[in-house]
Amino acid sequence: MLSILWMMGALCSFCLIAIGARELSGDITTAQLMALRSIIGLGIISAIILYYSDTRLFKTQRLRLHVFRNVFHFAGQYGWLLGLTLLPLAEVFAIEFTVPIWTAIIATLFLNERFTSKRLFSLVLGFIGVLIIVQPGNKIINSASLIVLVAAMCYAVSHASTKSLSTSDKPLTILFFMCLVQLPFGLILAYQGWQSPNIFAWGWIVLVSVSALLAHFCMAKAMQSADVTLVVMMDFLRLPLIAFVGFYFYEEGIDWTLFLGASFMLVGNLMNVSSPRKEMVNS
Repeated sequence: MLSILWMMGALCSFCLIAIGARELSGDITTAQLMALRSIIGLGIISAIILYYSDTRLFKTQRLRLHVFRNVFHFAGQYGWLLGLTLLPLAEVFAIEFTVPIWTAIIATLFLNERFTSKRLFSLVLGFIGVLIIVQPGNKIINSASLIVLVAAMCYAVSHASTKSLSTSDKPLTILFFMCLVQLPFGLILAYQGWQSPNIFAWGWIVLVSVSALLAHFCMAKAMQSADVTLVVMMDFLRLPLIAFVGFYFYEEGIDWTLFLGASFMLVGNLMNVSSPRKEMVNS
């Protein structure tokens, strides 16, 4: 029950990020939003670390990997936030479900994880889902969808790096360096088009910043207290939830192909997360 509550917190946080990014699209650039999010996040994480008087969390022995991870995480976040301004919210979330597919490929190529026939089949299902959603041949949709698809690939590199970092660094350390490393990237990209946000924009900026941290925290807590399969299945609820948000607040249509394609990816993702557990039992 507790894990379900953590996942509901994560789902709501992801939706709030999407709404905030969409509302801010006419006021500030994506780069400025990311820069301000890093500043606010850095302040919150630093305050939490200082509150617990554990300054060791400000240090790491793997700075290069943190930089590597956050280059890709920044690119993924930038593409995802940009996609929210170009595509229906549900389509962005549906394409994001390809992250486990790319993560599985990266883990096989660079982390020496086993590549089984079951994993291959799960990847095939995932790619079928991508083709259903992206619909090759529709050039207008394809160009915007490609941005989100590349963002998902960048997220996958970030996830694989996080998997390695989590063996040596605490979650707060990873979040601290995420904000610290990404801050200069955001400031550099936002410098030319920097705008002074009004008070309403500041409200959305704070909401996005806090929701981003809560999404990370709730997802991590859910993974600790629940089976991975349950987390993956509940994460899928993001799609109908954000589809309702897009329909109700932004008059976006609901395309059945999004749910069909995402269903293929869900089945593939469930097969992928169940494979390691069965292999461990058999061994």
